[in-house]
Amino acid sequence: MTTIATVEVTPLRLPLRRPYIWSQGVEQAFTVNLIRITDSEGRQGIGETPAMPDAEAQKRVLEKIGGDLIGQVPFDITQCLMRAEKAYFRAFGANMPRYFATLATGLEMAALDLQGRITGRPVRDLLGGQVRDTVGYFHFLQGDTPDMLAEDAAQAARDGHPILYLKVGLGDAADLAAVRAVRAAAPETRLRLDANEAWDQARAMRMMTVLKPYGIEYIEQPTPAASQAALAHVAARAPIAIGADQSVFTLSEVHTACTTHRADMIAVGPRELGGLRALMKAAAVTEAAGVPLCIHSSMTSGITTCAEHEAGRCIPNLDDGNQIMWQLLRHDLVREPQLAPVRGQLSLPARPGLGVELDADVVADAAERHRHFAA
Repeated sequence: MTTIATVEVTPLRLPLRRPYIWSQGVEQAFTVNLIRITDSEGRQGIGETPAMPDAEAQKRVLEKIGGDLIGQVPFDITQCLMRAEKAYFRAFGANMPRYFATLATGLEMAALDLQGRITGRPVRDLLGGQVRDTVGYFHFLQGDTPDMLAEDAAQAARDGHPILYLKVGLGDAADLAAVRAVRAAAPETRLRLDANEAWDQARAMRMMTVLKPYGIEYIEQPTPAASQAALAHVAARAPIAIGADQSVFTLSEVHTACTTHRADMIAVGPRELGGLRALMKAAAVTEAAGVPLCIHSSMTSGITTCAEHEAGRCIPNLDDGNQIMWQLLRHDLVREPQLAPVRGQLSLPARPGLGVELDADVVADAAERHRHFAA
């Protein structure tokens, strides 16, 4: 049987179309580690992971884990990663499940892509088979001012996007001005907000009371993720539905949020949980609790979009407004397939693995940008 011959990791810096503004700061570029796993017959699978906090440091850890994959069967990736987690991330007092999950996601992604190329099947088939023909996505509003956000919202509404998504947590006055402008520009379109842990309990309740008249569908992660109690306290009294995001980075946290009624929506992705198969487990937990799952993406490229889309096709209780991030890039790594949703919907063709063809020029440019930035 074919075995893994090489694991190659390449840091890439991907400039954004415009600054990405959120409650945690301002980003000018996304940095990822591109992962290529090649088997003994020359077939290659690709994956990626957001490179935080340092791409070169993360590369060394990925290469250490990757070295243990050499000679292993690509279909045994789950077992291999379990061994790596135990050896490097839980032994000797280390307990870093969230960091390991980020690394494991990229390695599993590449291995699943390789598995699909070996078998000639799309990753969705390797995850149990699709239950839907399309996946729905929200429109991620971008703009430095309320007027710019309103213009983006109006255009999205004209284009038929059913759900808008707006970052808040940037200051009470700024948040209210942005919401007012967006709602005026798109009065009939569903609107979701994401505070990214910016508010304490009192502020969250105050802001939700002010924002309720604007028809907000739900607010994602209003309080700091470190306190499940804070989220539960707000969810119990909130006049707007609550989504859990940064507070549900493990299967156990997903289970707790569902069984204690801490959220009306679970927004989680493979990067938080440790891969696409872990995402499927989280979906089963939320389905059992009667809670929808929204795929939460990350500061990555269209490679991750394709991977998350493959999983989304297999999730029965998937939300109709999931997240993608590739469109924020000046140039995406993916040449094919085309990834722009139409009226909020995307249906990628069934191709072996992730079905991704990389743009070699963009990859080369991003690698050079990283080398220059890191120098």
